[in-house]
Amino acid sequence: MGKTSVLLVGFLFSFLVATVQAGDKYKKYNDPSLPINKRIRDLMRRMSLDEKIGQMVQIDRKVATPEVMRDYKIGSILSGGGSVPHLQATPQEWLNMVNGFQNGSLSTRLGIPMIYGIDAVHGHNNVYKATIFPHNIGLGATRDPELVKRIGSATAREVRATGINYVFAPCIAVCRDPRWGRCFESYSEDPDIVKEMTEIINGLQGEIPKDSRKGVPYVGGKDKVVACAKHFVGDGGTTRGINENNTVIDKHGLLSIHMPGYNAAIIKGVGTVMVSYSSWNGVKMHANHDLVTNFLKGALRFRGFVISDWQAIDRMTYPVHANYTYSVLTGVQAGLDMIMVPYNYTEFIDTLTGLVKNKFIPMSRIDDAVRRILRVKFQLGLFENPLSDESFIDQLGHQAHRDLAREAVRKSLVLLKNGENANEPMLPLPKKSSKILVAGSHADDLGNQCGGWTINWQGGSGNNLTSGTTILKGIAEAVDPSTEIVYEENPEFDYVKSNNFSYGIVVVGELPYAETNGDNLNLTIPLQGQYTLYNVCANIKCVVVLISGRPLVIMPHLEQVDALVAAWLPGTEGQGVADVLFGDYGFSGKLPRTWFKTAEQLPMNVGDLNYDPLYPFGYGLTTQPLNATS
Repeated sequence: MGKTSVLLVGFLFSFLVATVQAGDKYKKYNDPSLPINKRIRDLMRRMSLDEKIGQMVQIDRKVATPEVMRDYKIGSILSGGGSVPHLQATPQEWLNMVNGFQNGSLSTRLGIPMIYGIDAVHGHNNVYKATIFPHNIGLGATRDPELVKRIGSATAREVRATGINYVFAPCIAVCRDPRWGRCFESYSEDPDIVKEMTEIINGLQGEIPKDSRKGVPYVGGKDKVVACAKHFVGDGGTTRGINENNTVIDKHGLLSIHMPGYNAAIIKGVGTVMVSYSSWNGVKMHANHDLVTNFLKGALRFRGFVISDWQAIDRMTYPVHANYTYSVLTGVQAGLDMIMVPYNYTEFIDTLTGLVKNKFIPMSRIDDAVRRILRVKFQLGLFENPLSDESFIDQLGHQAHRDLAREAVRKSLVLLKNGENANEPMLPLPKKSSKILVAGSHADDLGNQCGGWTINWQGGSGNNLTSGTTILKGIAEAVDPSTEIVYEENPEFDYVKSNNFSYGIVVVGELPYAETNGDNLNLTIPLQGQYTLYNVCANIKCVVVLISGRPLVIMPHLEQVDALVAAWLPGTEGQGVADVLFGDYGFSGKLPRTWFKTAEQLPMNVGDLNYDPLYPFGYGLTTQPLNATS
C-alpha cells in the first residue's frame, strides 16, 4: 500500500471516529426542532425495561432523594396533602427541593426529567401564604367560566413560584348527593355547569391552538402547568354519597351525567386524567379496561397519560394490599399509565417487572404508558427547561391574585333570604350604626372559612395556618369608623338581649374536612352553631352567613333568621363577604345545587320526578350595589 493510500485510510478512520462521537452527543430526543413524536420514538428505542417502568412510577417527596430518583429512574414525584419541605416553607425552599430531586433525574443515563405533581384544588393550597380561592362549589355558584379561567392562570403562576409544574386539578365530579365528603370539590350537580367550568384548564395549561388534534395534551408556556381532570368517572354518584363507594347507574346515565366534563377537558388539551377510587356497578374504576382504555383512550381519543389515585392499586382488594400482584396486573392492564405509589415503590417496580418478564403484561402496554408520559413531558418543555424558573417566586400570594380571589368570593355568595318580604329587605346592611354584634365559630377563623385541602389534607381551624383576611376583619374594614363592632364567638341569650345591638351577623357552618372524613348522613349545622344562631337571631335583627361545603339543614331556623347567605368555603379573602353584605357590590350567585328541606329527601337533584326542595337549583336573590355609603 502506497503512502498516499495509508494517509487516505487514516483520514477516513479519523473522520468516522469523529462522526460516531458527534452522533453520540447528538440525540434526536434532545432536539427541540424535531416533532414531538420523533423525539419520543428516538428516546424510547434507547430505553431499557427498568427505565420504562421507572417512568410509570410516582412517589411522595417524603421518600424521594436525588439518589432514589437516579437509581430507580423514577418518572414523577408528588406532594400529598400537607407533604411539604417543612412548616411554612418559602417558595425558594420549595424550588430548591424540587431542583434537587430534578438533578437526581438528570444524572441518569438518559437524563429524563421528572414531573412534580401537587393538589392545587383551590389555589396552591398546600403552600404557606398562597392565595386560597373559593372551593369549586362556590365557583359553580358564580356561573362565570371566564372568572374560573383567570383563577386557573393565577393558580398556575403560584404553583410555578414553587418550582412545580403539574397540578391534580380540576375535579370535574358531578356531585349528586351532598352527603359525599368531596361535594365541595364539585362545581355542581348539573353536568352542564361542570362542563362549562372546565374553562379552568385553559387558565392552567393555556389556550389550545385551534388546529390542534383532539386529545393531544397542550401546555402553553413557562407560566403554565399540566392539569389533571379527575376522578374518572362517576365519583360523585356513589350510593348515599359514601366516598370511594359504588355508583349504580346505567351506561346512558353515566355518559350523560358524569362524562361530559371529560370530553370537554380532552378537547381543551388536558394533559392527564386521574382515575376514581369508586366503582361503577360493582367494578372498580382502576380495574375497568372498558372505560379507561376503550372509552377514554379510544372513543374520546385521549393522548395524555392516565394516573392512578393515591395508593389506589393497593385499595383494589379488601383487605387493602391483600393480593398486590393481582392489583398491579389488573390496574396496568386496565390502562393506568402512571401509578401513584407514594411509599412502596420498590415493591411496585419489582412486581411490574416480573409481570412483564413473565409475559403477563405485554411490552406494548408498557410502551403505550411510557409514550403517553413522555408526550406530556415533551409538551411541557421539560427537556429544554428541566430546572425551575426563579423568576416566578414573587407570584405566590400576589396581590393581584388576592384581588381576584376577593372578586370570586363576591360572585359566589348566594342570597337565600332577605327580610320577610321584598318591601323590607335586611340587606345590604348599613355601614353606619351605633353598635353591631358579630358572632359565630367561623367569623374570625381563617382555617374554617378555607375548609379542607388547606395547608393540610384535612385543613384545620384557627388563624395560624396561613395568611389572609377573616370575615370579621373584612367587616371591620367595611363599616364606618364610628360603628362599634362587638365580637363574641358564642354569646349567651341574655347578653344579646341586654346590649342594644343595631343588628347581628352570625357566621357559622361546618368544620374543615376532606374526603371520607366529610361523609355525613345528617348535614346539620354543628350544635354550638345552632345555639349561637338562636341566641342572636331570637333577640335582634340578624343575617346568617353559612360557611359550608354543601347545603345544610336550615329549615328549622328560617323563621328566626332575617337574612341568609350561602358563602360556601370562600378561602383567604374574607373581605369579599363584607363587600356584598354592606352593598359595595350586589348579590348575584345562583345555587349550583339543590337545597333540600331534610336529609331524608336525599339524593334529590334538579329534574327528578319528586323534586320538592327548600330552595331549587339555580335559586338566588339579587341586590343592587349602593351608590353611596349609607
